[in-house]
Amino acid sequence: MSAGRGRVLLNVLAHLIWQEARPAAPSVGGADEGAVRRARNVRRALESLGPFYVKVGQMLATRPDIVTPQMIDEFEKLQDGASPAPFGDFEPVLREEMGPNWAGRFRDFDTERPLGTASLAQVYRAELPNGRPVAVKIQRPGVRETVEADMKLMGSLSRFASRRAWRFNEVIDVEAMLKVVFDAMRPELDFLTEARHMTEAGKTAEEFDYVAVPEVVEATGRVLVQSLAPGTPIREADKDRFSADERRSIGQDLLAFMYRGYFVDRIFHADPHPGNIFVEPGHPATVIDWGMVGRIDRPMSNSILLLLLNLAMNDGAGTARAWIDMGSATSWANTAAFAGDMASLVPQIATASLEELDFGVTLTAVLQHSTRRGIRTSPMISVLGKSFSNIEGSIRHLCPELSIIDVFSEELVGIVTDLVKESLSPQQAVRTALEVITAGAAAPQQLRGFAKDLSNRDLTMRMNLNEARPASRSSGLRRGAGEMSLALATSMLWHHYARER
Repeated sequence: MSAGRGRVLLNVLAHLIWQEARPAAPSVGGADEGAVRRARNVRRALESLGPFYVKVGQMLATRPDIVTPQMIDEFEKLQDGASPAPFGDFEPVLREEMGPNWAGRFRDFDTERPLGTASLAQVYRAELPNGRPVAVKIQRPGVRETVEADMKLMGSLSRFASRRAWRFNEVIDVEAMLKVVFDAMRPELDFLTEARHMTEAGKTAEEFDYVAVPEVVEATGRVLVQSLAPGTPIREADKDRFSADERRSIGQDLLAFMYRGYFVDRIFHADPHPGNIFVEPGHPATVIDWGMVGRIDRPMSNSILLLLLNLAMNDGAGTARAWIDMGSATSWANTAAFAGDMASLVPQIATASLEELDFGVTLTAVLQHSTRRGIRTSPMISVLGKSFSNIEGSIRHLCPELSIIDVFSEELVGIVTDLVKESLSPQQAVRTALEVITAGAAAPQQLRGFAKDLSNRDLTMRMNLNEARPASRSSGLRRGAGEMSLALATSMLWHHYARER
């Protein structure tokens, strides 16, 4: 980390300490008002430090097991914004990335009024020689080095803290959680990677009538030229300009598009906040800013799907099992108490009005209980929870009456159909055959070991249906059981819909 960046961090920290140490003005708010003031100061400090710390704060807003309610309220206000910088700061980047006569690539380029400003980049409106309007995203000079230095510093601090707060780290793996943030955020520093994300997402969006992704016109590491999204951000949209059917169709397709990313493609937009979705009557909703994406493997994706299905089916015990299988139980975990927590929580969620149901908030509520009971949760939950909450919050600006759980239920059959097709693919067949061959080769040796233990009367059998076990060969069986449960449950849902038709 550069000495200059180190001084900035120290100055911000010193300012926070000074604000905390100075006497507070008398107020009737008491301790709560003090906590609100402290949270506001921390939020402003994160904003002043730039994009990496803003993203960390946004992740913490989904972790009520780590930060206070006052911090969550403030962190939810974090936006990756920045004051507009003069075009002269960005022109050298254009010249380096696109050549000295970059201006000849455009008929017009509005250098006075940027379309958007953020701590990572600034966006300008331009026209190609054929008259096509485009958005030109230009990375701020030096921001890549700053973010990489911040990541390196936070990684070192997390390793230092984990060695000295082992009990906390046993249930909340801060280093792993930060790595998820690093992995999701690094593509934001390379516009070529963002362009690939947009191209992939655009192919998926073609399957939906009311969702679009900007087309990549040209990309370099620090400049991205893309088609201009029509309309305004969804948070600024006038609902009265849309028909009820159009609003509902946009909301349904946006949710279905995101669900496909979570459960089928396993790569999803990690920051679909209301500023990243543009809408206009007569046009599909356009999802922009594909720098920050999340990637999830198949077992985790299936576990999340099974978790949401258990929530929808009002199954507290199933919810507890699915959650534990996504993570692990610590040495001091109380999984029976966690199952009891879910037995109380899940019926409240299942019986809530459909407009009030929010899977993002639900995930954080379950997370709070699991951490308190000593269950380590997958670090991916922070990114997933943020993405869930953002997309649902975005849609509610345009279509608050949309039933989130209804859309999930309607899409479930299609999702599982895709998963079944995947399980029947040639690659999966080869994998299954190899697993059978491997298991068969190991079986004689395992059988001899079993017979030896039996002859020596040294055989112990342990069965514990309620307590989670460390990952081992049995974890594969549990994953298989989870996938089988998912298949059976969705099969019943399939038959339910078939009867209704």
